[in-house]
Amino acid sequence: MPGVTPVALGSPERTAGELLAVLRRIKGTRDPGLEVSATQAAEMAHRHGFGLLAVVEHRDADPGLLMAGVVPVDRPVDPALGVRLDGPAIRDVTKGVTATGYPVVIVERIPVTGTGAQLQVVVTDPAQPRVAVFTLHSPTGRGWLDVAGLAGRFVSGVEF
Repeated sequence: MPGVTPVALGSPERTAGELLAVLRRIKGTRDPGLEVSATQAAEMAHRHGFGLLAVVEHRDADPGLLMAGVVPVDRPVDPALGVRLDGPAIRDVTKGVTATGYPVVIVERIPVTGTGAQLQVVVTDPAQPRVAVFTLHSPTGRGWLDVAGLAGRFVSGVEF
């Protein structure tokens, strides 16, 4: 999908290298924090067994990182439970259905102070006790709605 660039998850080093190359293509080579960010994201993806690590980019926004994994649960999940989340950083909680027919809960977090934004999307599988958890993180939050919209269209096509 245009605007979403997955990186290989073969090894932490390979993942970090590919992620760094994508970030440098978008942000330029002069940002000294990119290598540290790429390494940390790659290590986290491998440590937690993510099935997806991707960069989400839009011309009017700073890039965001999209991470996802399928998580087994011990019993079927009621998507309505997520609608009751609250807290100072939670800006919006939405319940819906993906384009592929799966129930979904979307939680948007934007810090009260500081920068950045986060979107967590939990897609439930009614046929099996498992969920797909997607997290989109933008360190700056610049162009957040554009990046979140791209990620939302990507997640909407999820298939278990």
